[in-house]
Amino acid sequence: MTAQFDMFADDARIMDSRTDGRATPPMNEDDMVRHLQATGRYRILSKLQPRPVVRLPDSAFPLRGIIIDTETTGLSSRKDEIIEIGAVAFSFDETGTIGAVTAVYGGLRQPSGPIPADITRLTGITDAMVAGQMIDLDRLEALIKPADLIIAHNAGFDRPFCEALSPVFADKPWACSVSEVDWRARGFEGTKLGYLVGQAGYFHDGHRAVDDCFALLEVLDGNGECHAGSAFAELYERSQRSRVRIFAENSPFDLKDQLKGRGYRWSDGSDGRPKAWWTEVSDADLDDELCWLRAEIYRYDASPPMKRLTAFDRFKG
Repeated sequence: MTAQFDMFADDARIMDSRTDGRATPPMNEDDMVRHLQATGRYRILSKLQPRPVVRLPDSAFPLRGIIIDTETTGLSSRKDEIIEIGAVAFSFDETGTIGAVTAVYGGLRQPSGPIPADITRLTGITDAMVAGQMIDLDRLEALIKPADLIIAHNAGFDRPFCEALSPVFADKPWACSVSEVDWRARGFEGTKLGYLVGQAGYFHDGHRAVDDCFALLEVLDGNGECHAGSAFAELYERSQRSRVRIFAENSPFDLKDQLKGRGYRWSDGSDGRPKAWWTEVSDADLDDELCWLRAEIYRYDASPPMKRLTAFDRFKG
């Protein structure tokens, strides 16, 4: 008979014949996947299926998390605009164990001007798709108000856009699934959502807000390679810690490359922060960072400005 695995010649010969001369029965999809994986020559990705919405969540998971994703006309929350927002609400407990999806919202929004061509190429969102569209703020705000934690994959980008859209986002604790999960320790080679989804064994329709939210939920609910506890449990625990932002004010200009190499970023002072290079460290690392600044940058016993941050004020614009 004609082998159903003609594309895999060696496998086809194995599966085509029986000692009694009868034809091999057709393989179902699960059998095919197991067979290919067993050869060690193939890696199978499954299409990510959104979790169902459970209207009455289990009381064992009393906390509410919201995964947020935005698509925008550009990178600046001061001049660019949201054109799509997605939100997936889920329940979880104090250990960071995820329960069920409890609500979903997705909405498009017509910006004040045409969508740049490069944004359409990236997101697939066209001017025709958003014409006359408005985000239902009542529905979105009703979803956000009970949230105990808002998660975004690059919260430093999404939070300022969300706060410009609605004040409901301003007084909520935020967590960043890029910077507050040690993905490398979990066996991942990068932090981009597409990399994480692929290495977790899935593929999905990327760069659409709700789809990206569901994709991030699946990745966060996994453990990664040889790692105890889910990525979300790690993210939730880290979000509870305070951090300290240090501003290397009045640092010598000719030492800016040393600051950049250590991970400092530049603030131009336009947002009310000091005009200076800055970084964030944990309480445990604060003394070491101050010692480095005094020894390598200032060369004297300087006291640079500092600000203590929690999840309520981190990632603001």
